Amino acid sequence: MRMGPVGDEPEMPGQDTKAVTGAEDIPGGKGSPGPQDWQPRVFHSIKFFVLCHSLLQLAQLMISGYLKSSISTVEKRFGLSSQTSGMLASFNEVGNTALIVFVSYFGGRVHRPRLIGCGAVLVALAGLLMTLPHFISEPYRFDRASPGNIPADFEPSLCLPTASGLTPALGLSNGSCSDSTENQHLAVVGIMFTAQTLLGVGGVPIQPFGISYIDDFAHSSNSPLYLGILFAVTMMGPGMAYGLGGLMLRLYVDIDRMPAGGISLTSKDPRWVGAWWLGFLIAAGAVALAAIPYFFFPREMCKEKHELHFRRRVLTAAASSASKSEDSPSQQSPGESPEKQDGLAKMAPDLTVIQFIKVFPSVLLRTLRHPIFLLVVLSQVCMSSMVAGMATFLPKFLERQFSITASYANLLIGCLTIPLAIMGIVVGGVLVKRLCLSSRRCTVLCLLGTLLCLLLSLPLFFMGCSTHQIAGITLQTGPQPGLEIFPGCMESCSCSSDDFNPVCDLSARVEYPSPCHAGCRGQVVQETMHKSQVFYTNCSCVAEDAPVAGGSCDSACSHLVLPFVLLVGLSAALASVTHTPSFMLILRGVKKEDKTLAVGIQFMLLRVLAWMPSPVIHGSAIDTTCLHWARSCGRRAVCRYYDHDLLRNRFIGLQFFFKTGCLVCFLLIWFILRQHDKEEETKAIVSNAGLQKQSLMSGPGQKSDECKV
Repeated sequence: MRMGPVGDEPEMPGQDTKAVTGAEDIPGGKGSPGPQDWQPRVFHSIKFFVLCHSLLQLAQLMISGYLKSSISTVEKRFGLSSQTSGMLASFNEVGNTALIVFVSYFGGRVHRPRLIGCGAVLVALAGLLMTLPHFISEPYRFDRASPGNIPADFEPSLCLPTASGLTPALGLSNGSCSDSTENQHLAVVGIMFTAQTLLGVGGVPIQPFGISYIDDFAHSSNSPLYLGILFAVTMMGPGMAYGLGGLMLRLYVDIDRMPAGGISLTSKDPRWVGAWWLGFLIAAGAVALAAIPYFFFPREMCKEKHELHFRRRVLTAAASSASKSEDSPSQQSPGESPEKQDGLAKMAPDLTVIQFIKVFPSVLLRTLRHPIFLLVVLSQVCMSSMVAGMATFLPKFLERQFSITASYANLLIGCLTIPLAIMGIVVGGVLVKRLCLSSRRCTVLCLLGTLLCLLLSLPLFFMGCSTHQIAGITLQTGPQPGLEIFPGCMESCSCSSDDFNPVCDLSARVEYPSPCHAGCRGQVVQETMHKSQVFYTNCSCVAEDAPVAGGSCDSACSHLVLPFVLLVGLSAALASVTHTPSFMLILRGVKKEDKTLAVGIQFMLLRVLAWMPSPVIHGSAIDTTCLHWARSCGRRAVCRYYDHDLLRNRFIGLQFFFKTGCLVCFLLIWFILRQHDKEEETKAIVSNAGLQKQSLMSGPGQKSDECKV
């Protein structure tokens, strides 16, 4: 099979059936045998390729989005700050951005299906590499003061005299901070950053090569339908990632190496760490299975000859003369897609690297000087920054603000927020198509969507509670700050500063970092039908020596979590309505020969200016609201307690800031387009006046012909 548009060859009688299945279009049925003759016929069907590519992109987005669903669990397990975890999440874009230009340049010179398969294999290996820190690390110890496998909520957490052996436990805890421990921590963090980078590198060829392959060999009328199916299936990936996270985080992290006596933690305990690594194994396996068919697809297949029957009926009923004159594939030569007729996309395969480098800067500068293009890209940067920050840290925000489990937070996002956002994208595309919106009306639609999204964000500032009282952190009644609230109540306890086993005084709603900090010397376990509740007794720091319950104090605002998530989902849906119209502004605003490059530049700027820095910015903002940091070997580890009011105001405030920036950009675009329309109207009036003057000067016999024109 030769390179180039296959559809230019003459169609022979009796070849229709073969053309649909990808058989060669050779007169008389003769042809030299090639490697594709030994492949199953299904691999010469573009429909089967669409199915395979939909499943692959679904699995790829599931594995790349899974880290965001378990970000707070990874922080807790390895002692990371939110800034570090945000940087880890953004490293997925580093490898992707670095290679996307080269992939775009060499796209027409490689075996695209095989390269897609290699990229998918790399993605699967990166997913497996993300699980390696779990297997090379020691089993999770949810109380740093407990040696070995002693139950962490028992003897070491109680207030014991110094002579009873608490000092050796402290010595063990301090002695564990060796060079090997720090080296192991650095190795774990380095492995996860490397895996995220490889995840981005492996994902580079998957989407662009798959889209171009479908567009090249599908019937030109079927190509938009196939791409629509592809995007519809792909958009379910993030939702499935959060759903998978919600299921996996219900399991204990060391489910593969449980201690002999089991554990006494529940998923509601703040020390609980779920099986974050298990989701990466499942997603990596799904990507590996989806990669297998790509090694059997040919480099080229015969172009699909027939339009789908049901699509033909739909187009016949809904087609209009305007869409036919503007978008009809029959006006193009067979085998060519609109993208292939545009400037650099058509020239790139014929240019050398030196020629490509010479052409690129001039087209880039011409594109960047376009005010509409720049403003649309800036608006999308603001919107993408908001989405990136929300997708990365919304589960953690819900956990801390409303005292819910990580599993429940992921299920809420996967079942409410993501589907509403997908619905918003679909509604935006339908409105642009059905109403035949012009550029100015597309801008008005974007303005309305962004404004309503901004208004729905205002109630979020008030949906939450202040941080409850925490002894020694938010409640200071002693003469000096420290982990005690009554002078002398813990003198004989010698509590470890690393000990974290929170208990709650239900009567006063005061939380203590551990039973030791509450001066408790005894423990009682109450068994019920469905669960067991731990109470600590003989607490010298609690009024009337009342027993305290194990676990953090429940939030007084837990009932607000569903309204909060619903408002976030509705605002995400309204923001998503702007997705399609903003793309139309770019496609209609730049020159035809620069259209393909403009879209490439747009995606590159979105990655560099939004998806890479936004998680780090949101993580840094979250870190500034921390009240108490855990310490590990002298370094700052995970945050134990946050100022809830400050956390809510800064997290929602960042979202509000980016939405405001998006609204300002669309407002400027509207003013520019309005001014442009006024200039066009002025030119039209002057032109009409000239025509009328000419018609008056001409004879009456010519008037009807000119009116027809």
